[in-house]
Amino acid sequence: MNRSFFVVAGVAAIGLTLVLSIQTSGSAQNGAFAKINAAKINANAKMTTAVAANRTQPHRLSVQVDVNDPATMNLALNNVSNTVQHYSEIGQKVEIEVIAYGPGLHMLRDDTSPVKARIKSMSETMPELTFSACGNTRDNMAKAEAKDIPLISQAKVTKSGVVRLMELQERGWSYLRP
Repeated sequence: MNRSFFVVAGVAAIGLTLVLSIQTSGSAQNGAFAKINAAKINANAKMTTAVAANRTQPHRLSVQVDVNDPATMNLALNNVSNTVQHYSEIGQKVEIEVIAYGPGLHMLRDDTSPVKARIKSMSETMPELTFSACGNTRDNMAKAEAKDIPLISQAKVTKSGVVRLMELQERGWSYLRP
């Protein structure tokens, strides 16, 4: 019985030694991997900055608004302003298109928009900004309300807001839904 005890204790000691040695070498390896990853991140940041400095094509952003919520509409416009400001500060161009459809069309309706004054002001100072109104939604609203749906002067009508978003993404535009 004493002999069995010593055998089990010996096996346990060997196992514990192996576990500790694996953890210790694993920690050293993790430290080495962390240094390698940090170097890769720094290299990628430098490369991204270099690529951005030589960029000739404008950045392109499509912004979806599909809810009749003034907070969401203002958030979308804040995102637009911040994006334009960022690229202006680093000397790069950006094109932005806000696409409104479904209940979000109220953003571009002349009779119901809670942000039409802000859109007017932004359009005057940001030539890179356009607004697209979904024609399908406009037609459906006109039928439901039995009247013509007036749009703000800054809005252009596109046949389908969803299709417009798809087409822009297929052309490489970035997509944002605030």
